[in-house]
Amino acid sequence: MKQRALTILWPAFLMAGVLEMLVFVVVDPADLHWFGGEALNWSAQAVYTVTFLIFWGVIAVAGALMALLDTRPEEINADRGRHWPR
Repeated sequence: MKQRALTILWPAFLMAGVLEMLVFVVVDPADLHWFGGEALNWSAQAVYTVTFLIFWGVIAVAGALMALLDTRPEEINADRGRHWPR
């Protein structure tokens, strides 16, 4: 389980960093506004951090879904010693 988690999280971490760089080459954190128009009064570091975590989470969820869809039915349906209560 740990190996599978790291297989998903490490590439997601790297790609979140790449995506963050690509986005903030074009977008200035000081120019960000909420949906209604009020300025986002966060420091640049806070914007970078929150954005990175959002990107990492979204990419990790996509990787986890890919790993789930790539799993053989036998692995998913295997009886791993768990029995329905009788």
